[in-house]
Amino acid sequence: MATPRVGVGVGVIVVRGGSHVLVGRRRSSVGNATFALPGGHLDFGESLEECAAREVMEETGLSIKNIRFAWVTNCVMRNEVQPSHYVTIFMRAEQSNVADEPQNLEPDKCDGWDWVEWPHIPQPVFMPLQSLIDSGYMLS
Repeated sequence: MATPRVGVGVGVIVVRGGSHVLVGRRRSSVGNATFALPGGHLDFGESLEECAAREVMEETGLSIKNIRFAWVTNCVMRNEVQPSHYVTIFMRAEQSNVADEPQNLEPDKCDGWDWVEWPHIPQPVFMPLQSLIDSGYMLS
């Protein structure tokens, strides 16, 4: 069996009201049924900011602004159905329009989206997000 390749993911900390972040429950062979932020794979030639905006729009229909680097994690997930190794770059952003509500535009990949107070993410938490929480990352 070939050694799995290292992937580059972008997770987006979409902040609402200064203390709440958007999370959804994953439907995936990696981290299935865990809670995670919107995000996905970095596409060839794409900037981190472009990836963050694209992934949030594709998954939730929300437009974001003030996108900036927040943190990076390196997670080897050997015990998954599909063992994986991801370097996840977390970007922080705010909603462009706080009146907009997230839509579940990829129901085959996520059970739905909710705003939760940081860092009180429902359990179980997707490993890269848990690493971010364990780092002590603060929204302010």
